[in-house]
Amino acid sequence: MRSLILKEIDELIYGSLGIIIFISFFIGGVVSIQTALNITNPLIPRNLIGFATRQSVILEFAPTFTSIIMAGKVGSYITSSIGTMRVTEQIDALEVMGVNSLNYLVFPKIIAMLMYPFAIAIAMYVGILGGWIAGVFGGFSSSADFVEGLQLDFIPYHVVYSFIKTILFALVIATVPSFHGYYMKGGALEVGKASTTAFVWTSVVIIILNYILTQLLLG
Repeated sequence: MRSLILKEIDELIYGSLGIIIFISFFIGGVVSIQTALNITNPLIPRNLIGFATRQSVILEFAPTFTSIIMAGKVGSYITSSIGTMRVTEQIDALEVMGVNSLNYLVFPKIIAMLMYPFAIAIAMYVGILGGWIAGVFGGFSSSADFVEGLQLDFIPYHVVYSFIKTILFALVIATVPSFHGYYMKGGALEVGKASTTAFVWTSVVIIILNYILTQLLLG
């Protein structure tokens, strides 16, 4: 079981770090630039750019936007891999051998996805770094103003809130695609359809869960 869990951590988390870092960097940069371009009143302080970047990245973009991307990348991988095993009767073979197929196929993925908050922590850091680079080197803000905005009215609970969301999103990303892959019927064409359906439902659950958790934890 340990080797299975480590294999899933490598494929689901470590294998996704590249796309997470790439997306987070540019999202942070875009938020920084758009905030700067919308500050037309000279009375509004420039440190608002750093403040807006920090709030946007930590509260929403890092946990939620990245989870939607992961639902497409990781979710479709989980559905197609388990679905292909179902179509080729490998799951039936596991059952005949006396192996608990759900425990063997799904449980390691759920445990591996509990490492997901570490990826989101990196996304938060890289997103804010991207905002700083875009703001400072784009000439929209000085480094001192941006860093002052980052430190302005910082509420540590917002980071806790983001990680609570992230853990629940991780469980959704691991379980909903697994369900669609494990219980699918048909042939190779249905594997593709199941992957699409799994992505749609995972995204829907994440968005609704995001709304409920925000109301519960911040409301």
